[in-house]
Amino acid sequence: MEATYIRRKKDGRIHLKFGNKGERVIRGVLILLTILTIMAFIFFNYSGLELSSAITETAYNLKVMFLEPALSHFSWGDAFYQIGITLGLAFLSTILGAIIAFFLALMAAMNLSNKWLTRTVRVFVAFIRAVPTVLWVLIFAISAGLGSEAAILGMLFHSIAYLVKAFSEAFEEVDEGILEALRATGAKWWHIVTHAVLPSTFTYLMSWVFLRFEINFGVAVAMGAAAGAGGIGFELFMASGFYFDLREVGFITYAILIIAIILEIISTRLKSRFFPASKAN
Repeated sequence: MEATYIRRKKDGRIHLKFGNKGERVIRGVLILLTILTIMAFIFFNYSGLELSSAITETAYNLKVMFLEPALSHFSWGDAFYQIGITLGLAFLSTILGAIIAFFLALMAAMNLSNKWLTRTVRVFVAFIRAVPTVLWVLIFAISAGLGSEAAILGMLFHSIAYLVKAFSEAFEEVDEGILEALRATGAKWWHIVTHAVLPSTFTYLMSWVFLRFEINFGVAVAMGAAAGAGGIGFELFMASGFYFDLREVGFITYAILIIAIILEIISTRLKSRFFPASKAN
């Protein structure tokens, strides 16, 4: 049976409408996206485009890139070293971000802090989170100069904002009865955090940290080129934009993909072995 919702007209009369309002909104959004897609194809500049040759050249480039990967401008040792730099950037920004985010999240949680402080922290991190990571990196690159410092600061800022939201929501899920029982016994705020909040949410916090590390690895690849931070991302930029070496681009792409899969496997194994409760997250 379709749902009924009420719509009040301007003259004050109440009009009953049948149907699921959410489905109507989704249908309208899909229709709008379809229209915009068609308009994009209509207004696209097709001058100088030869579809047959474009398809042929694209297929050839993809074949060379993914079926004939090879190293040309650096060795295997250099490749592992650059991957290590990228992992280091991701690890450092994640660990520092998680530590800072933990204390900010305690102030952002409604059940652990006063409303004024909670709203202030949430507005602050919402502003940081609204700005893309690459833009933060470029801001710090202008102020601190190109290099790993700008990449780490940019990723650190966004990691903090991301984890503060995740951590504070986990803190707010703690059973209020436990907190009230500790307050009734005269427990201080930090005692409540260490003996009630942290043990109850530790598995969820670690799950979010693992997830953010995987995200930061992908971001570190892009920032290696955008901020001049080095790493495998910079080598990918050089191979594609400077040397135009499709074989080397394919090799680096495979290396990044393999590392991402390994990180996912390690994260899953660690969570299932040491934090089994996080499976439910």
